[in-house]
Amino acid sequence: MSMNLRHLEVFRLVMQTGSIKGAAALLHVSEAAVSKLLGTAERRMGLSLFERAKGRLIPTPEAGRLYEDVEQLWHRVERIEDLTRALANPDSGALSVSISPSLGTTVAPAAATALLARMPRLAINIELLVPHLLVESLVDGISELGVSLSPQEHPSLQLVQRYPTQLVCVMPPGHVLARKKEIRAQDLQGHAVVSFPQALSYGITDALLYGAHRDKIEVRLNVRSGQTACWFSLAGAGIAIVDSVTVAGDAFPSLAVRPYRSAAKIAIHVLRHRNRPLSRAAEMFCESFEETWKRLAPPMAAGAAR
Repeated sequence: MSMNLRHLEVFRLVMQTGSIKGAAALLHVSEAAVSKLLGTAERRMGLSLFERAKGRLIPTPEAGRLYEDVEQLWHRVERIEDLTRALANPDSGALSVSISPSLGTTVAPAAATALLARMPRLAINIELLVPHLLVESLVDGISELGVSLSPQEHPSLQLVQRYPTQLVCVMPPGHVLARKKEIRAQDLQGHAVVSFPQALSYGITDALLYGAHRDKIEVRLNVRSGQTACWFSLAGAGIAIVDSVTVAGDAFPSLAVRPYRSAAKIAIHVLRHRNRPLSRAAEMFCESFEETWKRLAPPMAAGAAR
């Protein structure tokens, strides 16, 4: 015999809390009931999951390996529960969306907030994920939608919409390059530069970003998100190159923003799993994102400077 979902739930909570007492409290059952379920699970599997030492439970190596898969499975179970609630009541339930970290500043928060105003009984779960984890979340069904700065080509994924955008340079208003209407790679020579975050993940190479000047540009700081790049620039670390969506809607009013002219191209991609129909909430999120993009993004895409 094998474990059922109740056994997996008990095992998961004991791993998380470190004790039978903690798991019992979360399950609202007695410690004896949890201990019995855990013992049954071990017998059914033929494995020892915990060593008992002075009243403490110490996970065995086998338990550690099992827990990783159980945790992934539990995300799927929670997703199924969210889906059933959404199907039973399309205006409530939960929507899970994974987004690139840079998009967590402006357009995505505004789109989600607008959707919540239209669907007050909906709960939205937002995960800020780097590209490969965003793909994994969509493929595994943990997220229903993904909003990414890179195409994320995968046989299981389908493009819902693509929004071309541009790169910009941000810097304190007193910086000498803030006097320019736009900035090119040659202008960066002699100035400290904060990297374009995760450029390779978005299909952007130094050759595209800096052209023939790439060996003459001093990138002194590497960061993982557009927001972080902006904060470091604000602190005086250098000129940051980010996607324009990061600073859309005057998200960083204390920074000067100038269009950055280069061969690098970038776009926002809204993605879904090609074999799973979108829920009404997901369709509404796509509509809200479209409306928010038209409201916030065009001024930056047009290269407006401040």
